Amino acid sequence: MAKEYVLTREGYDNLVKKLDHLINVERKEASEKIKLAREYGDLSENAEYDAAKEHQAFIESEIISVQAQIDNARIIEDVDGKRSEVILGCNVKILDYSDKEEYVYTIVGTTEASILDGKISNESPLAQALLGKKKGAVVTVDLGDDSYDVKILSIE
Repeated sequence: MAKEYVLTREGYDNLVKKLDHLINVERKEASEKIKLAREYGDLSENAEYDAAKEHQAFIESEIISVQAQIDNARIIEDVDGKRSEVILGCNVKILDYSDKEEYVYTIVGTTEASILDGKISNESPLAQALLGKKKGAVVTVDLGDDSYDVKILSIE
């Protein structure tokens, strides 16, 4: 059975755009680079040709990977409005007791996770600790050798 990829609608749409770009732009550019490199002569000692073929293989691998993610996607339904508990796709504001700072995260699937954008993977220790909990709950985030506590301030 293929791995399921949990995505927001935005994440799914971004993957579709990425696949289109890989197929219609990057694949064509890679083919042109190979064609140009062939014109340099003897392929057995042609570094440009080898690099172009390697790049083409990378692009094809990316196409296969992105297509698999699209084919096996489960789109998180919109979760607009107030929520009573933390679910996939929601925004959750927490107070981290270890540094006394507040943070807001969106819980998404692993393919969309980006800590710089405030999106954490549903498989991360923090998200695992938060999922299913209600506003006001204090949860312990287990990091194996260490742990820390956070309080859920709001869920949207």
